[in-house]
Amino acid sequence: MPVIEELIRTEQDGTISFGNYKLETKSKLQDFEHAGDLYKVKTFYEITKLERNGMFVYESVPGTAVENFAVSNDGVAFLVEGDKDAQLTVQLAEDTEYEVYVEGEAAGSMGTNMSGKLYVSVELNEGTPVSVKINRK
Repeated sequence: MPVIEELIRTEQDGTISFGNYKLETKSKLQDFEHAGDLYKVKTFYEITKLERNGMFVYESVPGTAVENFAVSNDGVAFLVEGDKDAQLTVQLAEDTEYEVYVEGEAAGSMGTNMSGKLYVSVELNEGTPVSVKINRK
């Protein structure tokens, strides 16, 4: 899975892809329109962050590349790649239990905090995308 050279793009299946963990300096793109929403992405080797309509959606430390990011009423699913293991933060419903799957394997049940953030650690190797799926229980 290559990095997203244009920082953010719409895929043919209606999902979005974003992030470039190979950049040495912070780059950002704002006012990217997708499905009636405006997105803003900031990315480089230290962090990747996505906002929708000025609200937090996704963050990884260190930076990552994310493909086929899809949000539904039940959760979120995407592929993530990086050159180092990463801590992901995803915005979901507040005070809600979710089942987390990494590469199709159950990683356990996790709850969001009062602000709706869920934290997931993933082991990453450059050139190998990892699937992450988070479903409401």
